[in-house]
Amino acid sequence: MNAPTTSVSLKDALARACSEIESTIDTLLPMVPGDESVLIEAMRYAALGGGKRLRGFLAVEVATLFGADRKAALRVAASVELLHAYSLVHDDLPSMDDDDLRRGQPSTHKQFDEAIAILAGDALQTRAFEILVEPETSPNATVRANLALALAQASGSAGMVGGQVIDIRGEGRALPLDQVRRLHALKTGALIRYAAESGAILADVDDARRAAIVAYGRDLGTAFQVADDVLDSTATAEELGKTAGKDEASGKSTYVSLLGIDGARTEARRLSDRAREALSSFGAQADALRALADYVVERRN
Repeated sequence: MNAPTTSVSLKDALARACSEIESTIDTLLPMVPGDESVLIEAMRYAALGGGKRLRGFLAVEVATLFGADRKAALRVAASVELLHAYSLVHDDLPSMDDDDLRRGQPSTHKQFDEAIAILAGDALQTRAFEILVEPETSPNATVRANLALALAQASGSAGMVGGQVIDIRGEGRALPLDQVRRLHALKTGALIRYAAESGAILADVDDARRAAIVAYGRDLGTAFQVADDVLDSTATAEELGKTAGKDEASGKSTYVSLLGIDGARTEARRLSDRAREALSSFGAQADALRALADYVVERRN
């Protein structure tokens, strides 16, 4: 199917969520006096002032779909954004992807130094889990535990970090398509899937509705990565806010290198359409999530 273009209502919803998430992160990462203040400054530098907040928006929008408290949802959104920020700080390090630019600004290790960047990433990760298990996130201890468990599974060796290892070891090698799919399902897709699922966990919905959201988040995450591969090959550094053409220069196998630009765009649209289909049991309240599935393959950064 030919999906409609991104709606104004989605742009409005994204803008509102971005503002609220930014404010929540600001509150949850207060500056402190003492020698460790540089660490908090680096954490705030990495986590505030930029980004699409796609993962946080997913958490809030799904939680809203199921009637969860918005303030609690914003805490969950802030948590996943802090986890994501940690991954970017570490990913930019010279020992990883070695990128000096992030969101159009110097990467954290360039703004501060490598040691502070590593420690800031470590602290962002632990703060993400701390937020989830604090009573303010939910009065239900089981919900809080399930949120933390799901985030650990999505971000650890069986999720994001495992995917990063496959990515590093795959440089300069021609990986088959099924391995590239697995790489990105772990490195990028797992955290996006969790972000969607977290809203369902917070609302404590039944297994059927949670499974539908997981299916949506899984395909959305893969579509996002395929589109990212296309952008890495076609967009400028100014559009991306980071160095363009990094994957090709590093000799990485991508959807574009395996399918070509047109083939990758077709694959992204197929996954986007399938993500929309996963929402078929939900009504008009899920329209922003449907529009988001279009947005991830239409964006320019």
